This record gives sequence, C-alpha cells and structure tokens, in this order.
Amino acid sequence: MSCSQDSEKLNTDINQTFIETQVNIPESKPIEAEILSLINNHRIEIGLKALDTSLDIIKSQTSTHTNYMIDHKKISHDNFINRQFFLESFTGAVSVAENVAYGYSYAETVVNAWLNSPGHRRNIEGNFTHFQITAKKDENGIWYYTNIFVKIQ
Repeated sequence: MSCSQDSEKLNTDINQTFIETQVNIPESKPIEAEILSLINNHRIEIGLKALDTSLDIIKSQTSTHTNYMIDHKKISHDNFINRQFFLESFTGAVSVAENVAYGYSYAETVVNAWLNSPGHRRNIEGNFTHFQITAKKDENGIWYYTNIFVKIQ
C-alpha cells in the first residue's frame, strides 16, 4: 500500500514539474539559434540528418541546468539522471546526452570546443533526433551552456 502511495506522489511531483517547466520556457537568444545552426550544419556536412529543435520540453531542461550551474558557479553534469528520466518520461526518448560549457563568448568558439573534444563530438554526431540549448550569462558576464540531445523513435 505505501509503495502505491509513493508512486502516486512521484507521479504527481513529476506531472507538476512538467506543468511548471512548460510554463517557464525562456525565449531563445540569437547565440542559441546560432549554436543550433552550427551543429546542424556540421551534421549535414558529414552526411547526418539535421536535428529537430521543436521540442520545448528539452529547452526546459537545458534552462534549468544552466541556471543550476550559474547558481553553483561551476560547470557540471550534476543531476543529469533526473533530466534524462524527465525527458524519457515526457517525450518517449530512448537516448539522452548532454554537452555543457562555460566561458566561451561566441557560438562558433563553443561549438568548435565541443567538436575538438571526442566525447562532446560523439554527442553532436550521435544518433539523435532532437536537441535544444540554453546559453546564459552569469552576473559577471560569463556564458554558461547546456546542450541536450534526445532520440525519439
């Protein structure tokens, strides 16, 4: 009986989080659109399909994590499993990956840094269908980035 109550509470918490994140999706910035375009252009150049940017729910997770990194003044993948579970639950994702960065002032520099890193490049060139990014400056004008890739079948 208590497991059922716990499951119901977890479902309620997840559903409430879903509703809150759908209401609080920030508008895209020009640097974000440029990063998405650069990544898709790279994928096309190497014979891969461009990724879809239409799932706002991914943006909810990139935004939340970018804010988290700024609040904690560090770059991290902290709590990635929660973002992954959330996206699997609400998009039907079968695969989720994440790139993070900070300190780069231009879209081209952050994308080039990711492409020069084997793990980040693997995510950019991975078998995904959708992606989204959040780029945000902290109080000192330093950019933080979270880029999430999702595969939906």
